[in-house]
Amino acid sequence: MRAPDLVIAASFVAEHRETITAIATVVVAIVIAKLVDRALSHGGDELRQGVGGRSISAVADTRLRLVRRLIFFLIIVIGIALALAQFPAVKRVATGLLASTALLGLVVGFAARQTLANVIAGIVIAITQPIRVGDLVTFEEETGEVEDIRLAYTYIHLDNGQRLIVPNEALAQSSVHNHTVVDPRVKVEVEVWLPPGGDATRALELLAADEDVDARVSNVDHEGITLVVGSWAETARERGGVAARLRKESLQRLRDAGLSSVPTG
Repeated sequence: MRAPDLVIAASFVAEHRETITAIATVVVAIVIAKLVDRALSHGGDELRQGVGGRSISAVADTRLRLVRRLIFFLIIVIGIALALAQFPAVKRVATGLLASTALLGLVVGFAARQTLANVIAGIVIAITQPIRVGDLVTFEEETGEVEDIRLAYTYIHLDNGQRLIVPNEALAQSSVHNHTVVDPRVKVEVEVWLPPGGDATRALELLAADEDVDARVSNVDHEGITLVVGSWAETARERGGVAARLRKESLQRLRDAGLSSVPTG
């Protein structure tokens, strides 16, 4: 490179030193945050594989996810703060704000109240564990499996395949029906139908022949007899497969016995 070019480059760097340093600081912070997050994720994957063939609990998994996101968030915030500190004007404004705690609290409160409320609620949820990753929950008449609990939002995988994204503050302030908080197993029930006058007693004996299956009469009217067949899924994720198996086996047994049935649910 020619001498004039070196002079121009040196002049440009000197003139924009604060901006270049700030950009480099943010880039370094992002790289460090991603590396730390990847290392924590890798460690979490090893934990999920379990010690002695046993996977970690839903409680530990939920808190591990929260720790990862908190660390990532803090590294980025520190990087941005260091970047802004490169500019004298920003440093003077920050010094003035820090000198007035009341003003700083007022500014933060108005500018980020909703975001901070969601983050605080997410931390509270991860600590108190009213819901955990993998739990089957019902929130505002929507039922699904908790897929992820992030700093601001919780993702719920609904039965119809859609995702319900709920602000953590709404979860913390509302009633949530947790179907698996005590027992990870989920009761699965399907309905089958017998025509009017069908032999319900015989049908119940056939449907409840397996030890882990129960059956009962749900309704009797002029259209027929509704039977409910139930069993247990080990986790919320397995309930769809268990329901399909129950329905198939129930229909097959009733057909083999000469009892006509049509599934209603």
